[in-house]
Amino acid sequence: MERHGRHFQDELDELKGRLLEMGGLAEERLRLAVRSVVDRDNALVERVLVGDAAINQLHIEIDDRCFKLLALHQPMAVDLRAIVAAVKINTDLERVGDLAVNIAEAVRRYLRHPAVKELIDIPKMAELAQVMLRDALDAFVRRDVDLAQQVLAQDDDLDSLKTQVFRELLTYMLRDASTIEPSLDLILISRHLERIGDHATNVAEDVIFMVSAKDVRHQ
Repeated sequence: MERHGRHFQDELDELKGRLLEMGGLAEERLRLAVRSVVDRDNALVERVLVGDAAINQLHIEIDDRCFKLLALHQPMAVDLRAIVAAVKINTDLERVGDLAVNIAEAVRRYLRHPAVKELIDIPKMAELAQVMLRDALDAFVRRDVDLAQQVLAQDDDLDSLKTQVFRELLTYMLRDASTIEPSLDLILISRHLERIGDHATNVAEDVIFMVSAKDVRHQ
């Protein structure tokens, strides 16, 4: 029985490692997408747009691992919640990869126009979203509820930055009609970054559920 339990824990650790790997890939794509708009670099945009295959492959592999663990070991309580959380986190990370692609598509359009303004809040949003994502995944691996709560608390800061971006760009659009199209793309980028924060929040909520069996989604 001990050997069976040990084998299960090894498989679970391997699964967590794979999720961290996927988180790293998603985060790297987000970083490149935001750098492409800050540096006005079309080559980086193209790198983000073509590099989705690795995340999609991991997404399928991780789901497969989760379902095999459920079928072979029929785990109880906290281990069952860990695998269910992994399935959900896997989907959230795949969506972060998709949102990085959405950002790159908006950047490609944005770069056809002169720069509307110096970008300050969008890189700040990206940095915060990355920190939230990294902390949420660390919380999952370490079963750290306090760190997960910290991620939930940061979501308001991301929302405030998005509102700030919107308000500021609105003044540009009202002043000069030629800035409307590129400003809308910047607003879209800020919305995608906010959505990435939402996915990090989902991961943090799954951690709290996994550790304490408390569902905090609608509080």
